[in-house]
Amino acid sequence: MIEVVRIRKSFGDVRAVDDVSFTADNGKVTALLGPNGAGKTTTIRIVTAAIAPDDGRVTVDGADTARAALAVRGKVGLLSDQRGLYARLTSRENIRYFGQLHGLGGKALGARIDRLSKLLDMKDILERKVDGFSLGQRLKVAIARSIVHDPANVLLDEPTAGLDVMTTRAMRDVVRRLRDEGKCVVLSTHVMQEVAQLADRVVVVARGKLMADATPEELREKTGCASLEDAFVATIGTDEGVMS
Repeated sequence: MIEVVRIRKSFGDVRAVDDVSFTADNGKVTALLGPNGAGKTTTIRIVTAAIAPDDGRVTVDGADTARAALAVRGKVGLLSDQRGLYARLTSRENIRYFGQLHGLGGKALGARIDRLSKLLDMKDILERKVDGFSLGQRLKVAIARSIVHDPANVLLDEPTAGLDVMTTRAMRDVVRRLRDEGKCVVLSTHVMQEVAQLADRVVVVARGKLMADATPEELREKTGCASLEDAFVATIGTDEGVMS
């Protein structure tokens, strides 16, 4: 469970996040939506204890990100838009390395990797070097790497960007499985079809501020819009431009 309480963060004169609060529950997918520069990535970085807020607080399963950053990092798995992998290592070696960074090893780590291989349908690439992989294959390795320590909270930043249709469908299945396992899933995406299919709750930010925190149905009812995309545009205002 992730609790974000009135966080603020500035970079110089730019207020990236301005008084944002929301709760992401276990066994639910919380979609974090917003246009370019809305503060989504900054919010995710604060939640994962990569940076500290200027004000406010975030707790992950009760651990404060500012006071117990190391503990928080063990409770979260992050798939960011920076998916750099070690090209000269095999998929298994990439995943094992990050498992070891989380203190895993031996048969337990091997069993965990095999379970992820099955979950992500990686059998044909598990022993191959990452160099030359397609974007979809690299994504599978990046996901496995980010959740090898079996975190209770998973944050996915634009997980389907640039993927083909079949890989996108597979990624959505993974999100559903993580949710069904009882994990807290935060999904940052610009694909409204994804939000409609996956999200239990929608958090909308724009200009660094919280604009809405509701179920998809509540957001449509509040705006009087039939589609979630129209409801999003009505929530943020038509001057905000294209989502990212």
